[in-house]
Amino acid sequence: MPTLMPTDDNNNPIPALRLKDGASHTIAATATSARNTTAFGADTQVISICPTVAVFVRCGASTVTATTADHYIPAGLYYDIAIGGDGQKQTNYIAVLRADTTDGIVYISEKN
Repeated sequence: MPTLMPTDDNNNPIPALRLKDGASHTIAATATSARNTTAFGADTQVISICPTVAVFVRCGASTVTATTADHYIPAGLYYDIAIGGDGQKQTNYIAVLRADTTDGIVYISEKN
């Protein structure tokens, strides 16, 4: 079966998405919840996040807020999150909240 995905040495498709040009974001992870100020692109299916400190994250609309009851992502983990596709409504924002006492940055890349 033909594919547009990259392939490994055995010609098996590698499920990978491309980084979108001009679609990187940073969010300060502090004691107060913060979210991306620019919505993710309408064609974005996956975002990758990499926090410099442990954080709690929550995806949602433009009013989304992260709390300590949300998903925990450890520092330095590069993690992919699906935000659309498969007939699901797209999520346009992500909120972050630091999990410890040290502030940091969450780097976000949009993929499609």
